[in-house]
Amino acid sequence: MNTNASLKPKAFSMKRLQFLPLLLGVVLTTSGWVNAQTTATKAEAPLTREQVKMERDEFLKSHRWDPVNDNWVLKPGYEAPVGFKSRAEVKAERDDFLRKHRYDVVESKWVPLTEEEVKTIKKSREQVREETKRFLSTHSWDEFNQVWVDKKTLAKKK
Repeated sequence: MNTNASLKPKAFSMKRLQFLPLLLGVVLTTSGWVNAQTTATKAEAPLTREQVKMERDEFLKSHRWDPVNDNWVLKPGYEAPVGFKSRAEVKAERDDFLRKHRYDVVESKWVPLTEEEVKTIKKSREQVREETKRFLSTHSWDEFNQVWVDKKTLAKKK
């Protein structure tokens, strides 16, 4: 009879794979990491149904829906709540912010403009066009090195 003296190690079996989800479930339930329900304190108590209805009714008394602009508009004779800015003020603040900042896609955030960028923005379109025209008359793009090169240096190389 031919028998093997050594035992082969068992291959990674399906029984071991079924054990991993069970172990993960036990760890998550005992750690308190997953908690579906939170307990609210009295300070954070949600509004009652009656309070929500009252707020809705007050809002509908003072506002109407404008289908052209897809927006709620304050009815004539009602004052805006204290502390709210007018639409013109909000637009002015937005424009001021956009004048002073640009969006950086790499960092995914708004960054302040540099002094050079601010100078460029202050130029009129005609000034920028003229400056670009002058630059293109004295420089050319080198495809191989991926840089702008003085046209005079290109003439010397030939």
